[in-house]
Amino acid sequence: MDPTLYPQITLFLETKRSYPKVKCSSWVSSKQIWSTKVTTTTTLKSAIAVLRDDGNLVLRDGSNSVESAWQSFDHPTHTWLPGAKLAYDNRTKKSQLLTSWRSKEDPAVGLFSFELHPFNNQYVSKWNSSQQYWTSGAWNGKMFDLVPEMRFVIDVSGQVQQLTWLETTKEWNLFWSQPRTQCEVYASCGAFGICSQSGLPFCNCLTGFNPRSESDWIQSDFSGGCVRKTDLQCRRNVEKLDFLMIAVKNLPPNQSVESGSAGECRTTCSNNCSCNAYSFVDNQCSIWDGDLLNLSLDDYSRKTIYIKVASKDLNHPKKSNLVMVGAIVGFVGGVVFALGLILVLIYRKTRISVGKTTMEGSLVVFDYKDLQTATKNFSDILGGGGFGCVFKGVLCDSSIVAVKKLESISQGEKQFRSEVSTIGIIQHVHLVRLRGFCAEGNNKLLVYDYMENSSLDTRLFHGKHLLNWETRYQIALGTARGLVYLHEKCRDCIIHCDIKPENILLDAEFCPKISDFGLAKLVGRDFGNVLTTIRGTRGYLAPEWLSGVAVTSKADVFSYGMMLFELVYGKRNAEQSEDSRSLFFPCLVANVLMVGGDILSLLDSRLKREASVEEVIKICKVACWCIQDEEDSRPSMSLVERILEGVLDVNMPPIPRSVSLFSLVCLQ
Repeated sequence: MDPTLYPQITLFLETKRSYPKVKCSSWVSSKQIWSTKVTTTTTLKSAIAVLRDDGNLVLRDGSNSVESAWQSFDHPTHTWLPGAKLAYDNRTKKSQLLTSWRSKEDPAVGLFSFELHPFNNQYVSKWNSSQQYWTSGAWNGKMFDLVPEMRFVIDVSGQVQQLTWLETTKEWNLFWSQPRTQCEVYASCGAFGICSQSGLPFCNCLTGFNPRSESDWIQSDFSGGCVRKTDLQCRRNVEKLDFLMIAVKNLPPNQSVESGSAGECRTTCSNNCSCNAYSFVDNQCSIWDGDLLNLSLDDYSRKTIYIKVASKDLNHPKKSNLVMVGAIVGFVGGVVFALGLILVLIYRKTRISVGKTTMEGSLVVFDYKDLQTATKNFSDILGGGGFGCVFKGVLCDSSIVAVKKLESISQGEKQFRSEVSTIGIIQHVHLVRLRGFCAEGNNKLLVYDYMENSSLDTRLFHGKHLLNWETRYQIALGTARGLVYLHEKCRDCIIHCDIKPENILLDAEFCPKISDFGLAKLVGRDFGNVLTTIRGTRGYLAPEWLSGVAVTSKADVFSYGMMLFELVYGKRNAEQSEDSRSLFFPCLVANVLMVGGDILSLLDSRLKREASVEEVIKICKVACWCIQDEEDSRPSMSLVERILEGVLDVNMPPIPRSVSLFSLVCLQ
């Protein structure tokens, strides 16, 4: 509500013989803003409005403390409170809905809703009151199959969220949300918007497209989607068209199937004015005539879609007229040859000079243009995260490197050089070696050794080559040793702040090496820019990140514990099962440990139970200790190292409070 329009709001009770109302008006203009609009044939002798302690605004007869003529709990908006109703009214044949705000600043009714399905007794999330994209599961007599007890909010993002109150900070803490990732929400980025879980904002426009409303996008309202920068104006031959190729997690809905080869599929879409995109997957041609919804990036997918766009908006180099080129070449050919010879001599001299003078301690100071050449203009991307993207590069000596292009680094060049030089002297067998860096103006890059076997997440979740149990155990032990070095053996304790499978790299022998171990120091201790992205992978985030208290090395211990679960499971800790139920793997582990069940039943099914029972139990116990809610209850990484080495035994851990909330769901 805009305070400039309604500087003071007054809530008052208007009583008439048969229809008392609660009304909300502006004190300045006496303009009615809202009313209960209740009518009843019952005569109320002394109607009163009461705001109860549970948040329910009740209109009732003063002489009757039970019956109410109207209550706000019967008319929820975007938040459900304990005691409120969220049901289907058989009299009116309507569901009571939770509806999202239109944007974070606009409380008007948004596109997302949450309601009880009138026929199958389960709650569902919908887009535009029509497209269902999540369900709570059926009611089993005690609870819904897929949902623990919670306080709900249907967020502007379309996610159903559970908020818990932190008394220490007097703030609401986001504890749980469904769907698990933002990109699973139907049409979350609107038409021609692309969703990515690797950073914020989640939504961006495709190349060649702009937001339909810039102001809405600034307020995180992506529902309007994107529009082409250039109108194609079909059949007028005004603009030459081309196709943007992207790899997506799933092809968008509402396609039509055509016959023909890949080339014929492209031609069909080119010649069809209404065609917006085509795809040729599994020898099938698919055509999309309407808006493209649910586009989600996936670097590992083979599902490729080609989206029609104006050729000039793809930034293709323009082809010169052949006659003009011939004239220019003939006129300046001799000059070009001479200049080329001079430039070659200068370049060779510069390269020799670089080899002699660009050493700073044990690190090489690279020229930005050299790294641009080595990475083919930063085209071969290996991955990305909270600190920037990583590209594969080949140096002039033919050695292969990984080049990380940093984002949101505010330090000056001198300070950056000093910090990187400090990190550069940190050497350990389980830390990725930093070769050098580049610091030219706003361009800040780090050059690392290239890891032949990519990252742990690739091998666990996407790789074709299965990691056996022995390798997984050694990865757990090696990662622990690397963290011990950072926490306890460096001159200053280094807190990694983002331990997860994506940041554990594997060399040719599958020896684990922690990457990005110094970047938390580089971006500053407030972690302001990094935290927003870390929240994108909330599954590894220690509770203290969200409670506002000082973060210690025990935050890394928590993240390490969550990663241990995934080493055992072979999947993300929160996954959909084959019967579409939501599973939280740590609570399955806790339940099996409590009853002394079959621990190998929790193992990655691809391993076919081929693992040491003692080692699996040890890993699971250590993981449960690492994710305890209180920092003091978590072990140090040196203690974890000694346990995994077999020097110390590990006791049965208590079940963390956050896990126990999900345990009932796991037992169903």
